[in-house]
Amino acid sequence: MTHLLPIRREHGARPLLLDLFCCAGGAAMGYRRAGLDIVGVDIRPRPNYPFTFVQADALEYLAALIASGEIKRFAFVHSSPPCQAGCALTVGTNRSKGWGGTHVDLVPPTRELLDASGLPYVIEQPNGRAEIRKDLTLCGEMFSLGVLRHRNFELGRWSVTRPAHPKHRGRVRGWRHGEFFDGPYVAAYGAGGGKPSVPELQIAMGITWTDVREELTEAIPPAYSQWIGTQFLTPARLEVAA
Repeated sequence: MTHLLPIRREHGARPLLLDLFCCAGGAAMGYRRAGLDIVGVDIRPRPNYPFTFVQADALEYLAALIASGEIKRFAFVHSSPPCQAGCALTVGTNRSKGWGGTHVDLVPPTRELLDASGLPYVIEQPNGRAEIRKDLTLCGEMFSLGVLRHRNFELGRWSVTRPAHPKHRGRVRGWRHGEFFDGPYVAAYGAGGGKPSVPELQIAMGITWTDVREELTEAIPPAYSQWIGTQFLTPARLEVAA
């Protein structure tokens, strides 16, 4: 049985966001800066997560919130379900190995539960991964970051005007087929081939509260979710969501 975390909110508190598959909180920090309070859920311990954290299977926790009616405490849900081969999957999809194993696409069950929640939501995925509607695509160049890090977002029960995708200023720094290329961006994945140091990656991503490379390379830059959260929290949008 999934035990729900008691959530105490003061009168006049910010709208509450549920951050599923939260990792170390890249998305959460942006939403916080936009004006939301956050509860994060992840199957793995996340001691660097900067806000209220629940260690649990994200889908089981969401289902329990819906069944109990506690989901009504939330205004919005962000989800970044792992779905690629070679990543840490949730309990029930890769219980014994933790890493690797059979590819399981968690996007469909995530979407099903999010639809059942009745709340506005976001499903985030990288290019080339699980199939989602690409209602929104964000890139580091839109925010003058040191990474490109294209990410796609499916928006449920709300919409937003897609921002223009500016031309990239150059290449991602690193080795390609035995040749080194310099450029204004660093590669926010892996550890070899001219990849950035952890401090370089922190600066490029705008993430300072974790120095764990794996957490940095799994995160989305907070600038992305700050933009999304700001769009969601416009007065007209909140009236529609209510």
